[in-house]
Amino acid sequence: MKNHFTNTIFYQIELTAKYCKLLGQQVFEKYDAGITVEEFSVLDTLSCNPQLCQRDLAKLILKDRANTGKLLDGLEKKGYIARKLSIKNNRPVKIVEITEKGLDKTEEVTSKIKPHMNAVKEKIDNSDLAKISGLLEELRNVLNETLEIRI
Repeated sequence: MKNHFTNTIFYQIELTAKYCKLLGQQVFEKYDAGITVEEFSVLDTLSCNPQLCQRDLAKLILKDRANTGKLLDGLEKKGYIARKLSIKNNRPVKIVEITEKGLDKTEEVTSKIKPHMNAVKEKIDNSDLAKISGLLEELRNVLNETLEIRI
């Protein structure tokens, strides 16, 4: 049997990520969430990591700064985030903060998608989920050491 990319763990992870993204898009469309999956990931990240600058947020969501800026512009127009000028390492930066309206939207969307996530989790043993999560984190750490991520 030939070694093909489609036979590697990397491809299996890519396929799984695509399935997760499709499921997320379907759920967001079904509930007419008013935000995209990407916008939700920004709000959720900000709710866990308050007062990030755009560059640090981009690193956490693995988007370049330009795409992160576009996401933030849309969320700011909707009133879900606010940007405030601050100083970091003696340089002016805009700090991104989630607003109360943004927190409310995050909670609303989370309550709608949680049953779908739980339905998937119920079909896989909790110990297997913990193993998968741990192994994926270990793989990300190895990849992070190997790659130069430029965001």
